[in-house]
Amino acid sequence: MLKQFLNLKLSQKLSPQQIQLMKLIQLPTQAFEQRLLEEMNENPALEAGKEDEYEADEFANEDYDDYDDAESDRIEADDINIDEYLSDDDTPDYKTQVNNYSEDEERETPFASPISFHQDLINQLNTFILNDEEREIAEFLVGSIDDMGYIRRSVPDIVDDMAFTQGIYTDEKMVEKMLHVIHELEPSGVGARDLQECLLLQLKHKTPTEYIDLAIDIIENQFDAFTKKHYDKLLQKYGVSNEQLKKAIHEIERLNPKPGGSYTGNNKVTENVVPDFAIRIVDGELELTLNGRNAPSLHVSKDYQEMMQTYKDSRDKSSAQKDAVQFIKQKLDSAKWFIDAIRQRQETLFVTMNAIMHYQEEYFLDGDETKLKPMILKDIADMVGLDISTISRVANSKYVETPYGTKLIKEFFSEAMKNDQGEDVSTLEIKKILQNTIEEEDKKKPLPDDQLAEILKEKGYPIARRTIAKYREQLDIPVARMRKKI
Repeated sequence: MLKQFLNLKLSQKLSPQQIQLMKLIQLPTQAFEQRLLEEMNENPALEAGKEDEYEADEFANEDYDDYDDAESDRIEADDINIDEYLSDDDTPDYKTQVNNYSEDEERETPFASPISFHQDLINQLNTFILNDEEREIAEFLVGSIDDMGYIRRSVPDIVDDMAFTQGIYTDEKMVEKMLHVIHELEPSGVGARDLQECLLLQLKHKTPTEYIDLAIDIIENQFDAFTKKHYDKLLQKYGVSNEQLKKAIHEIERLNPKPGGSYTGNNKVTENVVPDFAIRIVDGELELTLNGRNAPSLHVSKDYQEMMQTYKDSRDKSSAQKDAVQFIKQKLDSAKWFIDAIRQRQETLFVTMNAIMHYQEEYFLDGDETKLKPMILKDIADMVGLDISTISRVANSKYVETPYGTKLIKEFFSEAMKNDQGEDVSTLEIKKILQNTIEEEDKKKPLPDDQLAEILKEKGYPIARRTIAKYREQLDIPVARMRKKI
């Protein structure tokens, strides 16, 4: 039996253009520049630079929607030659770049890309005298090293994997032998199975001294006591003075726990942060500017506009040119939309950051992080009349250059808590005070979380011990026992 139901559902669907605009707003400066280049490469009707004054006046109010299919009955095939207009835009870059230099002009020589971490290890292997079987195993082991420099697999697993995936049949003894070869490679510590082995390998590569020998013994035989900072136990075990133990531990602390991560030839690219905004203090007032790279000069191609005008004025028809005219119209519409979208992006970025700047005016005037007010996305959304999701897109991926350094905008947002006066204070303020308290503690007797809670309570912030633990973890500060120094 069929039944009919009447169900009302309220839903909101974004148009493809709105979705594209949201994506543009989310992009930071460098990614936006890349997106701009892609759009200009794809749309020959979009051109960089300022439009000539007469062009702007002539076509400013042009509505390309007037040129619909009904108009296609009035077009002359010879009037518009699409190939003539598209040939330059479709010419590959490699053709134009070669011809755009004079014989006397100095060309920039590209740099060779640096070799990868793993390729460098393979190159080092070539300095060892190995037979074919040994080399195959050693190269497989290099391929098993992760970006931090570790082989995080057991020897039996490696033996099985070589047999199943490479057809290399060997035994654990041979793999262990080749591991010793890997452990001779640079950077020291590479190929270790765990942190303990990594530290030992580095210590054993150092010139032996009294403190190096003691450090090796500690890592080899008292690793658990060392990691838990049970220094009294170590002093009793080795019968050394505080100063001797301190120097041995200093040798350990100088080691690199991630030998692969510090490799200068690693393929990982460290992206430079490009501030999207800049805040300056001018005559005691805050001044906000948007990075000029977010406001490019663009205009619709005059050639394409003239092509549409020719089509509009034509009376004869040609079905052969109909698709071409539709192509022109689509490119012109797309160019107009993109220019307008960039303008909307600029306005959205500026009004959002301007609201944040004025909301946190006290902080931006003197840089004191304890003056950061509680601020959530809704606070800014209400100020500028935009959706919370739009504010989030601006804040999550943008940086602002301030007199106190370049900051990620989302770091200015925080929840509110009450102090002992009943006033709203930012959780950022509490975290900063907690961090300062820990930095000022006696490292020989670091403060546990319950004592930190008491200290903050005395300062006017009644925070529970579990909240202290949460904030401490968010600040990447270890527990008291791990902060202990000799």
